[in-house]
Amino acid sequence: MASGMQEKQYTPSLLNFFVYNPTFGQKEGEEEKKILFYHPSDVEKNEKIRNVGLCEAIVQFTRTFCPTKPAKSLHTQKNRQFFFEPEDNFWIVMVVRNPMIEKPNKDGKPPTVEYQEEEIIDPLLTLITFLVLQLFNGTFGRQMEAGGVELLIQKLEKFFYRYLQTLHLQSCDLLDVFGGISFFPLDKMTYLKIQSFVNRVEESLSLIKYTAFLYNDQLIWSGLEQDDMRILYKYLTTSLFPRHSEPELAGRDSPLRPEVAGNLLHYGRFLTGPTNLKDPEAKFRFPKIFVSTEDGYEELHLIVYKAMSAAACFMISASVELTRDFCEQLDGLVGPQLTLLASDICEQFTVNRRISGPEKEPQFKFIYFNHMNLAEKSTIHMRKTASVCLTSVHPDLMKILGDINCDFARVDEDEEIIVKAMTDYWVVGKKSDQRELYVILNQKNANLIEVNEEVKRLCATQFNNIFFLD
Repeated sequence: MASGMQEKQYTPSLLNFFVYNPTFGQKEGEEEKKILFYHPSDVEKNEKIRNVGLCEAIVQFTRTFCPTKPAKSLHTQKNRQFFFEPEDNFWIVMVVRNPMIEKPNKDGKPPTVEYQEEEIIDPLLTLITFLVLQLFNGTFGRQMEAGGVELLIQKLEKFFYRYLQTLHLQSCDLLDVFGGISFFPLDKMTYLKIQSFVNRVEESLSLIKYTAFLYNDQLIWSGLEQDDMRILYKYLTTSLFPRHSEPELAGRDSPLRPEVAGNLLHYGRFLTGPTNLKDPEAKFRFPKIFVSTEDGYEELHLIVYKAMSAAACFMISASVELTRDFCEQLDGLVGPQLTLLASDICEQFTVNRRISGPEKEPQFKFIYFNHMNLAEKSTIHMRKTASVCLTSVHPDLMKILGDINCDFARVDEDEEIIVKAMTDYWVVGKKSDQRELYVILNQKNANLIEVNEEVKRLCATQFNNIFFLD
């Protein structure tokens, strides 16, 4: 019985997700035509119409206060709703149930439920979701022009059926708000090897228009525009790579390493397209993506090729038909070189760690984000994937970081906020010149001046080439 009396904790969960257009179905009895996609699909029709109508009313009501900036989110005791208008009259709405604690009562009474209304940070999930949708399908307007409402509904259902399974709201935190790119640190010589590899491949396979190179889920090189790479990076690291994860061979200690150079054996494989080139029934279809150009969008085949922990993304015009011969040529050219590069990067990384000596537990941990190049870095996260978020600090401290970020978002000026937590940790947020730095200090007896000096030392050692206002 004792175990039955324990508190139960429930993480945030997705209640509804829908896309609608208020200009459709304006006649009485045709309200359902406004709804282009609704999750979960088994919800009764009248409830769908009622929920969409409520969102319409909220948006219209908030327009009376600021016509150009309607509501972005609505906080209630049980739920949080997010509203996003990516294109004129097309709305994406996400409804999330707040985390809650169920406390047992004596005498057989129903348990008491406490909703934790402020435990969720408003993430950019609706924006990121639309941008990933746009990456693979183009704009809503483009779909309407190509095949009308019916085609748009089909595309939305096909995309969201898979994509919503990758949303793990319980692991969302400040890094999801930023939606940035983690860059892999490299020495100059290894970086030049990668640049040389990209140049050689693009010269040998002239069909390739853009290339991106990643190692260990971190970006090293990209020929795409920054915003396009941000969304492609999000897709790769939260959806494609996790589906193909496997134990990776690493370093020059690999028993097959001596054979690679001589016999051109390699560990390369396609993550998109054919799973086995030797299969006579293999299909050479690749996902298509849309990237921005000066006068609109460009449709491209996306080839993702991986060897050990290194991945190369090649983008080729969708007007070109990709054949078995081309894929075999790419496999033969890229596979051995990518395998060697992956081994070189791993060896260099191991050497650098050996030189820097054993890692000591620092007195500070930080999250850094640069709005200009979307670079993010965190020493707080031990592991961050779509479904898992392991941090080395207490969730209460992560919540303080989210609150500071919300304060920064309300103002355009540079500022600094210092907070002392109930647990005696110091939390510092600095916003300066499109950059944000969040520091957690474990110095219980420090005062404000000492904390400020410690943050200055951190900036000098970790960000010596970055200007932070004092």
